[in-house]
Amino acid sequence: MNPLEDHERKVIIEFCHLLEKSKQLFNGLRELPQYGHKQWHSYFGRTFDVYTKLWKFQQQHRGILDNKYGLKRWQIGEIASKIGQLYYHFYLRTSETGYLSEAYSFYCAIRGRSYYTQACKEDKCELMVKKLRYYARFIVVCLLLKKLILVRDLIKELDKQIIEYGKTYDPEDQIEWTVVMDEVKAFIVAEAAVAVLHPDNYPIVLSHRLNVLSIPPPERPTPTSLTLQEAIIVGSISQQVKFSELTMDMYRILQTLEWEPTGEMPQVYNESPRHRFSTPQMSKGYNAENLGRHENPHKYLLYKPSAAQVLVYLASGCFDLPSNGALLLYISADSLIVPPSKQPEDVGYEVGGLVTNVKTDLYRDREREAKPGPFRIKDPQCIHPGDLFPFTRCPLFLIIDSDNSYIFQNMPRHFGQPLLVLMSPLEIPSTFPREKEGSLFTLFLHSPLSAFCYCCDIKTIPLIKWERSQSYVETFIIEAAQVLMRHRIDPTFIAFMADDFLRLFVLRYMFCAVSLRMHRGFRSRTHLPRSSPSLPDDLLEHPALVHIIMDLASHLQVRSHFHDSSGPGPSNN
Repeated sequence: MNPLEDHERKVIIEFCHLLEKSKQLFNGLRELPQYGHKQWHSYFGRTFDVYTKLWKFQQQHRGILDNKYGLKRWQIGEIASKIGQLYYHFYLRTSETGYLSEAYSFYCAIRGRSYYTQACKEDKCELMVKKLRYYARFIVVCLLLKKLILVRDLIKELDKQIIEYGKTYDPEDQIEWTVVMDEVKAFIVAEAAVAVLHPDNYPIVLSHRLNVLSIPPPERPTPTSLTLQEAIIVGSISQQVKFSELTMDMYRILQTLEWEPTGEMPQVYNESPRHRFSTPQMSKGYNAENLGRHENPHKYLLYKPSAAQVLVYLASGCFDLPSNGALLLYISADSLIVPPSKQPEDVGYEVGGLVTNVKTDLYRDREREAKPGPFRIKDPQCIHPGDLFPFTRCPLFLIIDSDNSYIFQNMPRHFGQPLLVLMSPLEIPSTFPREKEGSLFTLFLHSPLSAFCYCCDIKTIPLIKWERSQSYVETFIIEAAQVLMRHRIDPTFIAFMADDFLRLFVLRYMFCAVSLRMHRGFRSRTHLPRSSPSLPDDLLEHPALVHIIMDLASHLQVRSHFHDSSGPGPSNN
């Protein structure tokens, strides 16, 4: 046998081996538990190693693979797409935005090098589906990186691909893809709560991730200071705009729990001398140090989970906490309202709950059919306050955004650990409908100025005025931190204020509470947020905080929306 032919045979055999091994490892990721840390980290490492070898191997031997093996461009695209998926899922598990950027780089390579161009000409329906899924994943990554101009271009391309898909194959799932298309379009419209306009009259894309300029340092660290290590984000508002199992509320909280990356983007290098387009190199050493001195908490995203799933993730999060760690549970969900009781014997299960899964409708029907008796059937598919009692063994920070949020205000501290609950208003005045575009309370926690503008019916704002208004918000945050720590408050606040993310949530909650107490449109007690432990009225009516809110309102020329002082406003109790 000719030595060159023997070499070619060995190259093809090795490529096929790496390709098959990579598929086995990739498919195995689906079987890994989504919770915990130790179970998946080593498996991801092995998968990355194989894909690194496969990617470099096909670059080094492209000529042989093209001419002798018949390697097609869509096959290269499929490898790049899976690498992008690996980086995206590693980002979800580690919360490091550097991996999100690397996923973006590989998805860009697929588009820039037209790897999937010939997909519609292949006599394979499943290949077109892979191409459509690639577009959907690319859009999600671009949304998280705030690359909205590219998102709009991708939407146009995906729209054309769906039409072509329907014409070529007449598939049964074309309607489903059309729904996906409608979802992402609605998501883009809702994402910009307030349009900030450049002097040349085009909208500015803003990032609301945390940075060192957006939050004051802690006033006084204590030996009991806590750091946020685990965050569980639950989204199940039935009517809220969503895309790819990511509701608007989840999307906003996800970004609020991340530091703005400060390091350089991943390096790129030329794929081969005959191509000018740069293709990303897989970098195994990308870690939190590239992003600056701050790390992000580990996050779980749960879209419409069952109650059992939520409890499993909570248990895992508590188990993985270090000694000084805190766990955040954010829930955005519809309510399960039960007939009120003047003095419920069980504040854990007789006050209603939160609907996290559509299966609860089945249990509601069963309950209506059940004969009346002394014991009320509890909905097993809902999250009740009592479900969370066991997890107060660890420092727990709860954010409840629901029209039944107040039921969590009597959470007991059985184990003496810090426990703080931030609760949304039960209702928003009818003049401010916002359910589909995301919760107003969550918007305050994500972008206080956007929420403030929305409450004052400001839909667009010039960039210069936005930046000046943002300075008022920053002044409020600094002043609120000082007022809070110098006030006589529950020690729970002091414990959580040491963490940057949790401190920011508390201070933005204060901005929300002070603003809504002063707003003329929020007249009822149910229009206001609550916290447990509660903050004293005199703190939320502090003259310095009230003065800043009024200055902001004057700057935005909406002072008529507010009371001259917080006195006439509704009580927070």
